[in-house]
Amino acid sequence: MSLQVEKLEKNMAKLTVEVSAEQFDACIQTAYKKNKNRFVIPGFRKGKAPLNMIEKMYGAAVFYEDAADEAINNTYADAMKESGLEIVSRPEISVEKIEKGQPFVYSAMVAVKPEVTLGQYKGVEVEKASEEVTDEDVAAELVKVQDQNSRLVTIEDRAVEDGDRTVIDFKGFVDGAPFEGGEAQDYPLTIGSHSFIDTFEEQLIGKNIGEECEVNVTFPEEYHASNLAGKPAVFKVTVKEIKKKELPELNDEFASEVSEFETLDEYKADLRAKLEEKKKKEAATQNEDKVVEAVVANASMDIPDPMVNGQVENMVQDYARRMQSQGISLDDYMKYTGMTLNDLKEQMKPQAIRRIQTRLVLEAVAKAEDIQISDERLDEELQKMADAYKMEVEKLKEYMGENEKNQMRQDLAVQAAVDLLVAEAKLV
Repeated sequence: MSLQVEKLEKNMAKLTVEVSAEQFDACIQTAYKKNKNRFVIPGFRKGKAPLNMIEKMYGAAVFYEDAADEAINNTYADAMKESGLEIVSRPEISVEKIEKGQPFVYSAMVAVKPEVTLGQYKGVEVEKASEEVTDEDVAAELVKVQDQNSRLVTIEDRAVEDGDRTVIDFKGFVDGAPFEGGEAQDYPLTIGSHSFIDTFEEQLIGKNIGEECEVNVTFPEEYHASNLAGKPAVFKVTVKEIKKKELPELNDEFASEVSEFETLDEYKADLRAKLEEKKKKEAATQNEDKVVEAVVANASMDIPDPMVNGQVENMVQDYARRMQSQGISLDDYMKYTGMTLNDLKEQMKPQAIRRIQTRLVLEAVAKAEDIQISDERLDEELQKMADAYKMEVEKLKEYMGENEKNQMRQDLAVQAAVDLLVAEAKLV
């Protein structure tokens, strides 16, 4: 194998790999052995026809595709290593020359890790996030606890009001005809939840139990069912049940029921202390994010498109896994939202670029500051991981390869770089 490396603009490179004629002929032989049972040649039992007979009947190129795959798989990893480049994308392979008895030549277009030019990264000035907990914050937390301990009271002596929990029957019509999915019985609907389209819920306010009414709405232009998008509809609705959420009174009795404290004042003081701790952690995270954003903004780099595309693909796969864990396939989500896969990718691209920029800059800071992760520090992290998985750390080390350990070292160095940036920053 011989290799030529051509560096291109915007951190792209072209690797041209030449596989010797002897190596390529061996790949053809491998492809022949894998596929010979597929061919039926007169005068030969199935799978017993020699290579030259199959080539004579089906053409010399009959095994080229499989042989090329074999040659590329056998040589690309070595070519990538020999190039000395830090490649950050999947290769875009093109066959340049393929002929039996001749060297096989292919090229691989790849993205190369960009060089980062750091600007000011020590002592950046950012606005300090507030750690203050107000009386309003405590009151809002109390309302959450009230809501968690609320009860539903059946209402029979008044009409529907905003915030009520109702049960309704409905049937929808478009152009005077019922449509699929537009009918339900005993449907639970919270007024003001905005879970129904347009002003559907608001039009039920003032309606009484047992009263049938007409609700006029218009489907959104981007509605997932294209046959309904943008169309006016009439729903015949009957309110069957009204319930109202009743919050418990805020007093000492309430405090003793929902907490370990006997008085409301003691409970509020405890809530405040917990909110202060939470706010402190949130502020630390916000400060960290602001500092890193400022350092990234001061740096410059030229990110190749394939690197961005690769990050977007990873994000789409992560998103699909999260959706699947909730019982929704990505295809179903697309149909429901009316989005296409390209729409989702375009939506994710800015975040993908930010992630790449942030990682590259933090790696550059770690390099500039010569941040090294000791074996002892790595062992600490491995012990945490082993504890989390409830296994012995030595067993975990056996399962992990050097690549995984090196990745952990890089991640720890990046976090150490973040810690350094925050420690050096001016929070005003």
